[in-house]
Amino acid sequence: MNERIIPFEEKMKKSLDNLKEEYASIRAGRANPHLLDKLRVDYYGQPSPLQSVANISVPEARIIQIQPWESKLIKEIEKTILASDLGLTPSNDGKVIRLVFPELTEERRKELVKDVKKKAEGAKVAVRNIRREANDIIKKAAKNNEISEDEQDKIEEEIQKITDKYIADIDKVMEDKSKEVLTV
Repeated sequence: MNERIIPFEEKMKKSLDNLKEEYASIRAGRANPHLLDKLRVDYYGQPSPLQSVANISVPEARIIQIQPWESKLIKEIEKTILASDLGLTPSNDGKVIRLVFPELTEERRKELVKDVKKKAEGAKVAVRNIRREANDIIKKAAKNNEISEDEQDKIEEEIQKITDKYIADIDKVMEDKSKEVLTV
């Protein structure tokens, strides 16, 4: 592989990884502790990840249980969850917060699949933009006689193969997430 391509492939990989992270926050009717990964709680004036101030577990398929290290954090954690876009209402018994995931309706599942596809399309656009950026740089290098035309053609072909690979990977991740969301 040409060393000129490596930074662009890394950018494409980041686009795929970012899509996977976004998918982790889409709930499919089952309790998934990763839904809480982006939440930050005010802990002594510092916004801290929820995982660093509480024990998070999944005692049942549709329940996430959050047990703060300090009981005074319960109100702060509840406030953070309510302010998030999770659409869940926390309940607590003074020691533990429980998030109960309602069974998803067919209509809601279809909406989530649309969202999954939209996010995948965004990732594909990002990958194609990276390809265009790479090709522009290669054309400029050929124009400035830094590389030969044959080398330019080879590199552009390699860039296209990498692009095709990442587009296929994005499609696969999207299909898997869509199936997960539609599975009752």
